Amino acid sequence: MTGDRDQGPVRAGGAALFRQEHLPTRPLWLCRRCGHPWPCGAAKLALVAEYQDSPVSLFLYLASCLHDAIEDLHRLDPTETGGAAFLFDRFLGWPARTRAYRANTATAVRDEEASP
Repeated sequence: MTGDRDQGPVRAGGAALFRQEHLPTRPLWLCRRCGHPWPCGAAKLALVAEYQDSPVSLFLYLASCLHDAIEDLHRLDPTETGGAAFLFDRFLGWPARTRAYRANTATAVRDEEASP
């Protein structure tokens, strides 16, 4: 998910189909597969699954994407970059509202406190 590549051929009914991941198209930061603002719904699901054991890494990855998106979008049109709150919520706000993230974080904190 975090790479900038398409998945290889997927066999379905004998035909080779190419499955494309929901990755961002820069500098617009739209999903290259569905065209919605990235991370789109499918990208969010894939990211939560990919980083299920490392929620802090998910936030670090998304913070890096947020930084790049701010630069790219500002370069395209400085007057239409969007508010900081909007971009923050788009990239970093949603994992904190995700039940799976909160459960994994609580488990990680308990495990860390229990270790010597």
